[in-house]
Amino acid sequence: MTQSEVLAEETNPALDGFNIGPDNPAVHKSIWHDVTFTSQDGLRLYARDYPKVGGGGEVPILCLAGLTRNSKDFHDFAAKHAPRRRIIAMDYRGRGRSEHTKKWTTYSPLEEMKDAVTLLTVLGVHRVIVLGTSRGGLIAMLMAALSPTVLHGVILNDVGPEIEPRGLLRLKGYIGQIPEPKSWEDAAHMLSQTNKGFENLSDAQWMAWAKRTYCSVNGMPVADYDPNLTKTFPSHEDIMEGRLVNLWPQFKALSRNPVLVLRGEHSDLLTDETVEKMRDMKPDLLSQVIPDRGHVPFLDEPESEAAIDEFLLRFGTDEDHA
Repeated sequence: MTQSEVLAEETNPALDGFNIGPDNPAVHKSIWHDVTFTSQDGLRLYARDYPKVGGGGEVPILCLAGLTRNSKDFHDFAAKHAPRRRIIAMDYRGRGRSEHTKKWTTYSPLEEMKDAVTLLTVLGVHRVIVLGTSRGGLIAMLMAALSPTVLHGVILNDVGPEIEPRGLLRLKGYIGQIPEPKSWEDAAHMLSQTNKGFENLSDAQWMAWAKRTYCSVNGMPVADYDPNLTKTFPSHEDIMEGRLVNLWPQFKALSRNPVLVLRGEHSDLLTDETVEKMRDMKPDLLSQVIPDRGHVPFLDEPESEAAIDEFLLRFGTDEDHA
């Protein structure tokens, strides 16, 4: 394995000239460093690094997004926690600001886990709490099995070792299948049609979701991921016949780590039954249902914030943190 290097790291230019020291934490909440690093197979990948203010033993949080998502999903979460704790949010290969690969078969949780470990090595971070949304939670479970010394704890956002076929079929039905939106309003409307279980969202919240989902090209919304990502999705036949990856052994590898699982009340990917099976395997599992949410909770709901805050209060410090 070749040692990767930081190729570029710069402060968010939008905040140049502001006082970002500990005397002005409100401004500090909005700042991050852009980090570009090289994967083991030579791709230039991107992450946001939100520094903490002051000392203390708070374990950094590594935020890993959903299948087609990226670091933008975690900005509000980082804005809340970064003054007291370092937050790192990564764009997987082929998503957001990370380079697309010609070898689309490497769009896999295993390769993305390797990329995440490389990022931590580049940053000199030896131990983290992983906040994994959907696919990010699968990567966290793989990390527990293959790079266990990196993990201090895990927060699973609407994902477990067993994924419901109906949820996968819904995702398969629209990822890479629907046309590009004609406007930002169209983008927000399309999201409202393909993501059920969020009926109480305002127009402003749907628009905020659209801004996190798409990038802006000449002022127009464009999908923020490599279309080849859809080639890695299981076939309809495999989904219907249950020929899916079994991650129960990887979840078992979390037996010694504190784990919190959040489940959207209307989630079609994670069921109550799966959460109870997880608890049977790991009796100290913490869990919280997030009302009025499908797949996935946004992490800004009062129930999400309370559960995460309690988890970090109990398990968020480590004298050996990096």
